[in-house]
Amino acid sequence: MSNDLSIHTHVFEPGNTGRTLLLLHGTGGDEHDLLPLGRKFAPGAALLSPRGNVLENGMPRFFKRYAEGVFDLEDVAFRAGELAKWLRAAIAHYGIDARKLTAVGYSNGANIAAAMMLREPDVVKDAILLRGMVKVEAPAPGAASTIPAQVLMLSGENDPIIPLANARRLSTLFAQRGDRVQHDVLPTGHQLTPQDLALATSWLQGDQRRTVW
Repeated sequence: MSNDLSIHTHVFEPGNTGRTLLLLHGTGGDEHDLLPLGRKFAPGAALLSPRGNVLENGMPRFFKRYAEGVFDLEDVAFRAGELAKWLRAAIAHYGIDARKLTAVGYSNGANIAAAMMLREPDVVKDAILLRGMVKVEAPAPGAASTIPAQVLMLSGENDPIIPLANARRLSTLFAQRGDRVQHDVLPTGHQLTPQDLALATSWLQGDQRRTVW
């Protein structure tokens, strides 16, 4: 195992469909947290799930924050680059087809996925962002996407943690750089619902999008 691959404690479950889901947990989760969700979203897909490297009162996260909604933006940028480096190593080590790789992030996991995609745009091209919000306002200098990303954002209309205006700003950031964004606002809060599962599953099943890069 290379040094880059050892950046994150993780699990990898091989699949039989050619698709891989990168599963990124929320605060307090770990590398096992979203495995059941991944199996429901895309039966037969390989599952790659890292644990966040930051601890907040003993709870794993993917980047530091000072308080609820107040983030260490330098650490966000650093951790996004760290995750991208790890993901490149995992793609090579496990023989993952990057054309069929989709990030699935919930809350803190959605936020680090979005930050990584904005700063390292060619590492992963598709994402399902569940209750995500803006953590970086623009791509890193020199970060240019050669192929548009495809993003499904699912937000809660009554989410007490993530203001809907912030989630909409994130979808606008992706759209402004030419990505294809579907942003659905659901009549719920921060928790996931059966509607999230149905929409994400349908979005993935309709994926005939990435054939040649």
